[in-house]
Amino acid sequence: MKIKAVHLENIRSHKKSVINFTDGFNCLVGGLGTGKSSVLYAIDFALFGEPLGRSYDYLLREGEDRARVILQFTVNGKEYAIIRALKRIGNRISQDMDQLRFFENGELVAELKSDAVLEQLFSSLGIDRNIFRRLIWIRQEHLKDVLNMTPGERQKTIDELFNLSDYEEAWSNMRPVIRWYESEKSSLEKDPDVTQIKDLEARLSEAISEMKMRKNELKKVKADLLRVEDKLREAKARLEKLENLRKRNEELRKQESRLQARISAAEQSLRMLKMRIDEEFKRIGELRRLRDSLRKQEELQRSRLENVGVPRDLTVDELEKHLEDLRRMISAELGKEEILRSEIKRASQRISSIAEKSRCPLCLQDLSAEYKNRLIGKLRGEISENKRILKEFEEKVRRLEAAHNVLAESISKIQTIEAKVENLRDQEESAEKVLAEARRRVEETNVEISQLKAEIASVRSQMREFDISKIEKAQREYDAVFEEYASLKSKAQSLEAQTVEISKRIDELKERLEAASKKVERLDRVKRILEIAREIRQSYRSIQPKLRRDFVLYLERTVQQILDELAGGEGSSLQVRIDENYTPIVEGESGYRRNVQNLSGGERTMLAFAYRLGIAQLLMQWRTGRGLQLLLLDEPTESLGREDGSINRLAESLSRLKTIEQIIAVTHSEEFADKADHVIWLSKKDNQSIVSS
Repeated sequence: MKIKAVHLENIRSHKKSVINFTDGFNCLVGGLGTGKSSVLYAIDFALFGEPLGRSYDYLLREGEDRARVILQFTVNGKEYAIIRALKRIGNRISQDMDQLRFFENGELVAELKSDAVLEQLFSSLGIDRNIFRRLIWIRQEHLKDVLNMTPGERQKTIDELFNLSDYEEAWSNMRPVIRWYESEKSSLEKDPDVTQIKDLEARLSEAISEMKMRKNELKKVKADLLRVEDKLREAKARLEKLENLRKRNEELRKQESRLQARISAAEQSLRMLKMRIDEEFKRIGELRRLRDSLRKQEELQRSRLENVGVPRDLTVDELEKHLEDLRRMISAELGKEEILRSEIKRASQRISSIAEKSRCPLCLQDLSAEYKNRLIGKLRGEISENKRILKEFEEKVRRLEAAHNVLAESISKIQTIEAKVENLRDQEESAEKVLAEARRRVEETNVEISQLKAEIASVRSQMREFDISKIEKAQREYDAVFEEYASLKSKAQSLEAQTVEISKRIDELKERLEAASKKVERLDRVKRILEIAREIRQSYRSIQPKLRRDFVLYLERTVQQILDELAGGEGSSLQVRIDENYTPIVEGESGYRRNVQNLSGGERTMLAFAYRLGIAQLLMQWRTGRGLQLLLLDEPTESLGREDGSINRLAESLSRLKTIEQIIAVTHSEEFADKADHVIWLSKKDNQSIVSS
């Protein structure tokens, strides 16, 4: 895997940055807080999506709600790109799965689901998050972690990386399996079915013999039972025939009672109907008297109408129309009155104006005394005439209003009377229907009573034909046969119950024998399984040291090869041996062995690099069949000094390391960056990272 470019949007101090990488030794150089390490964190996030801590606070730029990383890289000639994004909702920061995309050679191969992207990524790279963070990305102050571990921790960690710990786990897991089979073996050997299998066989044979004897006895009883059953059926048939006659007699008695009850009910109904007829006759007469009284009241109202000039034979609708005409006439007369009053008022105002100013109110010219008096006299004559006409109008309106009131009152009363008359007519029709229905039902009831009396006479005639003594004799014969049948039936049931019980006992014994046979077979199988399991467990314990020795041998060669490559043409002055706990032991030129803790700072750094790279190379070869192509270093010069030249030597060593095709290092040391093939400068302005090459 080689990284081509990383695009950052709102990642820590990066507002919008693009960092391009080349093959060989790449250096990200800048001061404190310029966003160097953020690039490595963004690469990790783009690949695996999971935060290094509990949340994504370390990635999202302060004050922003969204962020995005686009990572472009190549593997075996294929180009890949991953897009991951973050979003803030309230106080929580999470991945924005809607933007998750994974491309291969420009074609979308996975999206939206993190598991699908990780599956495609692992298929392409052959590495997971654990290998990337432990071996490929050497974070700040973590370079010497493996060297600083205790031998036991180091062995456990590296065994887990190479899956050697699986053999230890398998060896441990086999112990409870063996114990479980040992427990089962002990339980089976003590099982009563296994120890008493001969006794079970004898008891089964005895039960089979007993079953044969009981079946023969049951066969004889069933033959006797069939013979008695025939006799019982004959006796029962005779008894049922007589019993049916008795039931018929009882039914006739019940029928007699029902018919008598129906006659009584019909006679009672007949009396009630006659009373109802009398009541309806009285009611119809009363309704007719009320209707005649209402007609007289209506005639009185129409006489009042005739007195005010309204024809008496008009319908209510015609009377209401006549009332509306009166309203319009009154309204018209009142309008005329209002006009006359206005004329009288204007004339009075003109007289007052002329008398006061001696000037014509129309043309405003001065008037002579003679013309003035003549004009006033004329106006007073008009006023007098208008008052006379007004009085006539008022009298006419009074007469019209009186006629209107009489007409309105009469209409209301006539409407009420007609409604009552209609209601009385409906009641009379209803009463007549009830009367007719009552008369019809009287006739039907009389017919029904006659029919019921004829039926009851017939029933009493049939009841006199029945003889109870025949039933008593048939019952005694049936009881005797039934007693014999019940005795045989009970004996047969007892024998059947015994055979069922013996059959159950036989089945249980067969099941126990079958179970015992299976347990014996299982015991033999468990013994064989225990032998095999003990051999397998011993194999797990013996194969792990052998595989570890092989890994240690390859690791030792790889670490020494990397040390020599880092040292250049002259070769490394350090000769490394690695023991079974993966602990490196250093031999000097004189052959004297030194502990790692006794090395200088520069030597420890070089050894740590070689050791980490050796493990990574070996693991990548084992997992993917190809060597380590990418190495990420975060501040690798942390323990190196400038005065002794160790920073410069480390940079030169990395520039000579051709085993790894791409190295990306983050540093604040410009001296270290001078040896890089490609330098990327980072600075900060207005709280934003600035990238330049």
